[in-house]
Amino acid sequence: MTAQVAVTRISSAEEALATAARLSEDFATAANLRDAERELPGEQVRALSDAGLLALSVPVEFGGIDAPATVLAEVFRLIAEADPSLAQIPHSHYTFLEALRLQGTREQQAFFYDLVRDGAMFANAQTERGPHPINVDATSLVPDGSGGYMLNGRKFYCTGSLFADWLVVRASLVTTADEQTCASTPKAVAFVPADAVGVTIVDDWDGMGQRTTASGTVTLDAVRVPAEHVVPFTPIFDTVSTYGARAQLLHAALDVGIATGALAEGVRQAAKARPHFEAGVESAVEDPTLIQAAGELTVTVRAAEALLVRAAQLVDAAAANLHEDSAAEASVAVAIAKVAATKAALDASSVLFELGGTRSASGAANLSRFWRDARTHTLHDASRWKLQHIGRFTLSGTKPPRHGQL
Repeated sequence: MTAQVAVTRISSAEEALATAARLSEDFATAANLRDAERELPGEQVRALSDAGLLALSVPVEFGGIDAPATVLAEVFRLIAEADPSLAQIPHSHYTFLEALRLQGTREQQAFFYDLVRDGAMFANAQTERGPHPINVDATSLVPDGSGGYMLNGRKFYCTGSLFADWLVVRASLVTTADEQTCASTPKAVAFVPADAVGVTIVDDWDGMGQRTTASGTVTLDAVRVPAEHVVPFTPIFDTVSTYGARAQLLHAALDVGIATGALAEGVRQAAKARPHFEAGVESAVEDPTLIQAAGELTVTVRAAEALLVRAAQLVDAAAANLHEDSAAEASVAVAIAKVAATKAALDASSVLFELGGTRSASGAANLSRFWRDARTHTLHDASRWKLQHIGRFTLSGTKPPRHGQL
């Protein structure tokens, strides 16, 4: 994807939300078909960029509106309600814009924020396949002797990479090409043009859900990176920040969007369903057992929505008055929202078939995409570990660790 000149400059939070709501309606119309045929959403990604929705977090001093977390979370929820795969594509874009804000030099910020305001999109290239642990990056940045670096490695799950203008590659900072990397090796992120010499992006994502996230494998073979395109990553976690909380908040918003979308679809299916003969009613929506199921699901989904808003508010509060306690409270609130969102997404995408009856299981209807998307996306960051940190914080006030998943 190449940035275009005529990009809308969103000037307020209200405009951002209105734009997201409008685009969500447009994106929903063919989301089912895109999933069924695995048609990558190039046109829709371009629409996000042209509408200015990729620049919402750009600081005011660099020409943006510095949209609060409450706005970002709702924008992501709205897009995910229509198409969860599409909503996941800019997730890393926003996460690494935050890394740039926290660790980039003023010159780096000015350069990259300007690109974003003109419509450029970043995609992540951070996760690797084993056998090494997940917190080890075999991908390396080695000084090239001329003031820059040589980048080599292979990344997987590179969401949005097929549409990206720039890849943000997490790598180990090593002094020699044969140096062994480990969990304690300092890391940096390299901003690399997607068409740079030595970069290969392969469309090989074959997940059962989130099928159109363009999450291909990225291979980096002797890619030259100037020093001004390298931003420290490890120091983010050496001090108090809301980096992990913000990243997880957007993941939670995606899951809540799946839940609200599945609930709405369940309502539509119930309106077309036949009532059970024992209910003695004219329509399925009068069936008391169906009413019960809909009521219970609504409570689950709306509770997840409310917890998402509360978590976003606490992230904003922590950003405005940052210290260890405020950051910990925000991280725990986001973890609570993510656990609730996981349950809501999985429940809603399953109960919608109860609301719709047998006809809703038709392959042509492709309603399984809600559950497949929910099950796939909720695997990213295990809720069981979030519950551990929530429980410790509740019982003993133990602050959660600093890393990108809290």
